[in-house]
This record gives sequence, structure tokens and C-alpha cells, in this order.
Amino acid sequence: MFTSVFIFSILALVLGLLLGYAAIKFKVKGNPLVDQIDAILPQTQCGQCDYAGCRPYAEAIAKGDAQINQCPPGGQDGADALAELLGVETLKLNEEHGETKNKHIVYVDENLCIGCTLCIQACPVDAFVGASKVMTTVIEDECTGCDLCIPVCPVDCIYVKELPAKIGNFADEAAYA
Repeated sequence: MFTSVFIFSILALVLGLLLGYAAIKFKVKGNPLVDQIDAILPQTQCGQCDYAGCRPYAEAIAKGDAQINQCPPGGQDGADALAELLGVETLKLNEEHGETKNKHIVYVDENLCIGCTLCIQACPVDAFVGASKVMTTVIEDECTGCDLCIPVCPVDCIYVKELPAKIGNFADEAAYA
């Protein structure tokens, strides 16, 4: 009895080690093209492209299931950059998905906020801080300007704050101040 338990234990240990080795050796890595496409997209997670966020949209572009011109926050510059990366002809931005807007964030008028938390639930990047029946506010550094919070606010206390245009040749978000 003891011998059979010992043999099965050793066998299970050996097979476990083999499976562990195989998992490491034959690990499938993500598609680097998806990472490159995702890096070009604006990361607003707004869903205007008909996908749940920028990463799913990037995956659809890489598979050939989506066009490169479905991202209004990325604008024509984004579509052009995607065309260059993929080596395809650039397409005019598809206006069916919305219009390109200036870089902006939102803020909450604290005097009007009733603490309903609908904006917190609608925000794809968790840029809101608050609780039920307590005033809510926006973490400006986290806000991507997707505007998904605006239509759900029952008291219309969420407003758009335009950000200044890019300064010089800076291409990163630090150029907005």
C-alpha cells in the first residue's frame, strides 16, 4: 500500500515538473503588433470606435477586423500614424464614430453634485473619487476626456475643461499643462 502511494506521488511530481517546464518553454507571447498599435492610440477608453477600449480596438486592427480610422480622440494624426505603422493607405477619419475634439478633461461642480456615483460607474479609467451621497470629484491626471460621464449625470454638474494646445515639439502628455 505504502509503495503504490509513493510511486504515484513520485509520478505526479515528475509530471508536474514536466508540465511546469513545458509551460515556460512553450509560452505563447502576445502579438507585438497589437502593442505597437495600442501605443499609438490615445488611451481614452471611450468606446467611440465600437470597441470596449483601446486595447480591444488595437487587437481588432491587428486581426484586420477594424479600420484604422475609427478613433475620434486620436484624430487624423492617429489614423495617419496607424497607416504608417501598418504600411497601408491612410484613410480619412470616419465621422460615424464621432468628431475629433480638442484635448480636454472634465471637472465636477461640487456645489451641484448630489453624490449619485453614476459618473464613477461610467468612468472607464477610475478618474472619479467619491461615494454614495457624498460629493464626487475628478482626479485630473487620470481623466482621459472620454466624456462618458457627462450624459449619465442627472444634475448636469460635470463640465468640460479644455487643455491648452501642445507646446513646441513635445509629443507626450507632459506637453499639456
